[in-house]
Amino acid sequence: MTADLPLALYVHWPFCVSKCPYCDFNSHVRESVDQEAWRAALLADLAHEAALLPGRRLGSIFFGGGTPSLMPPETVAAIIDAAAGHWQFESDIEITLEANPSSVEASRFADIGRAGVNRVSLGLQALDDAALRFLDRAHGAAEGLAALDTAQRVFDRVSFDLIYARPEQTLAGWEAELGRALSFGTEHLSLYQLTIEPGTRFATLFEKGQLAAFDPDSAADLFEATRAMTAAAGLPAYEISNHARPGAESRHNLTYWRYGDYAGVGPGAHGRRCGVASLRRKKPENWLGSVERNGHGVEREDPLVPQERGVEALLMGLRLEEGVDLKRIGALTGGEPPLDPAALAGMERQGLLALDGDRLRVTGAGMPVLEAILRELVLA
Repeated sequence: MTADLPLALYVHWPFCVSKCPYCDFNSHVRESVDQEAWRAALLADLAHEAALLPGRRLGSIFFGGGTPSLMPPETVAAIIDAAAGHWQFESDIEITLEANPSSVEASRFADIGRAGVNRVSLGLQALDDAALRFLDRAHGAAEGLAALDTAQRVFDRVSFDLIYARPEQTLAGWEAELGRALSFGTEHLSLYQLTIEPGTRFATLFEKGQLAAFDPDSAADLFEATRAMTAAAGLPAYEISNHARPGAESRHNLTYWRYGDYAGVGPGAHGRRCGVASLRRKKPENWLGSVERNGHGVEREDPLVPQERGVEALLMGLRLEEGVDLKRIGALTGGEPPLDPAALAGMERQGLLALDGDRLRVTGAGMPVLEAILRELVLA
């Protein structure tokens, strides 16, 4: 079923200048990186995935991290060229690279664009210096906005991230910051509430009583204001944390949320291909050694039983404003969608879910409590 849809390719670059205190991604700080060895290894890992997915059309490439804007542009170009040799590109293929908004990295944007990237996602995270210091970001507000200006001149498509529900942030303060963000005319915004993830420096501070969690009721107010303001500005939410002009949605991320096939290469990268879940070795040195020994960085490949595929498709798809097609979910499972009928009926009565034919979606009232809904609704 998913083999008829365009394939997506995720490429993980694991290195950062510093580790942010809220980040639980597979990112690492190293004094030096052997760029030639890493380019060769990424190309080998890519070739391994391509051999398992022959004849597919490629709809998107996403360079994530870590900080992929630290990749040499020639490495970016080599990966894009190799992907074009392995698969047929869609005519409107989306090629995104995540970037930190430092002046050093912004100076590479033109070269990255020439390498074939046509969309950049900037990790601005906040628009004032005090908040950026709290988040321990390596850039200041002015530097970040200068990088945004450069990005919008170089790339046809630009997105940026902001983190809200920060300690002591007020509703008025967030509305002012978001209003300023919307004034830049960017086509896509990713707006995330600050969460304290296990294993991060913020989690350590929280456990020591040195960092307070944001009040859930206040966070809900900020969430509602976010959706109202972005919708009024013409960038409605199409996923719980992502907002875009119609037609400017991230096609790569939609592949995940719509449960299409995607290949993942690089340290710690996940993939879903033809009903198999793949996972690469996480530590950069272990992944690199695996590629040198085996020609790929795969640590695990697990066939997904129909029930697992249905559960994953529901957990991903109900994040979207469009919801999910229950007929398609049933086709994945070979039977009924893995839903609790009593929970579904109760949540419909409460106005948290809406069922229209085979289309099930979470309502605006339900989105603030999405995680609770999924725990009760989906039969994992």
